[in-house]
Amino acid sequence: MSISPPRHRIPRDRTEIRTRVTPVLDSFMSHQETRQDGGPAVVFLHGNPTSSHLWRGVIPHVAGQARVLAPDLIGMGASGKPDIGYRFADHARYLDAWIDAAGLGDIVFVGHDWGGALAMDHAARHPGRVRGLAVVETFLRPLSWAELPPLGQELFRGFRTPGKGEEMILRDNMFIEFNLPHGIAQLSAEDHDVYRAPYPTEASRKPLLAWPREIPFDGEPADVHARMVAYGEWLASQEASPVPKLVMHATDGAGMGSPEVVAWARGTFTNVETADIGAAGHHAPEDRPDAIGSAVSDWLRRHADVLTLSV
Repeated sequence: MSISPPRHRIPRDRTEIRTRVTPVLDSFMSHQETRQDGGPAVVFLHGNPTSSHLWRGVIPHVAGQARVLAPDLIGMGASGKPDIGYRFADHARYLDAWIDAAGLGDIVFVGHDWGGALAMDHAARHPGRVRGLAVVETFLRPLSWAELPPLGQELFRGFRTPGKGEEMILRDNMFIEFNLPHGIAQLSAEDHDVYRAPYPTEASRKPLLAWPREIPFDGEPADVHARMVAYGEWLASQEASPVPKLVMHATDGAGMGSPEVVAWARGTFTNVETADIGAAGHHAPEDRPDAIGSAVSDWLRRHADVLTLSV
């Protein structure tokens, strides 16, 4: 298997970051990593259509407290693009294999968008492995169509329509060319190019099309709905009560980050805290990296004894 060195993406002027490539199943996954030492690893998981580049402004806030790793999900960023369906279950399978291949023991997850969902799903399936969960703008529970704003409903119904979705995402590359620049307050041309680089062809954009079709609106698709219900039930259980949880949210959140959804999580999950990160769009780590970094760093410090971090 020939593996080309991935492009360096997280700036080294604030913290020392190394790029590593790990063979995983029939492919490979790339990740960014800080120092190696004992204790739990803090693993940052991105969502659609981003990559580990999303965390470049957040990681320096945490790097002094623990070993930090930020993988590119399979088919995304600098990771391999095997011939799979890129459904939620596929991503979970490759993430599980990467965690094993990387030799990680106890984990603290920080997740955004689908990365948060994968983190919560992994925690529910491996309750003895995950020490803590911090999430922002993610799927705390399944959604209904009515919870999306009108523009969001129009876009995502189009993405999920056979033929039309292929035109919008595979041909026109809308997630990269429209959703990202319109959903981030200030996206530089350089950073936009980093997000654009992994998807030069229609075939390479297959993961970007699969993700919006996995969102369980009003119970469909049923298998993803069931997994979200399952991890929500675990997060609310006494078994999960020793695991500190942090739900970060924008002041003006909507949809998955709406005040109603955040209030539901606050009243449902055990041992949960919430943090307002200020005004931000869906890609909050781009808009508010320092606020998110500070919230995660403070949360890690408050729970250092449980997380067994040397802070």
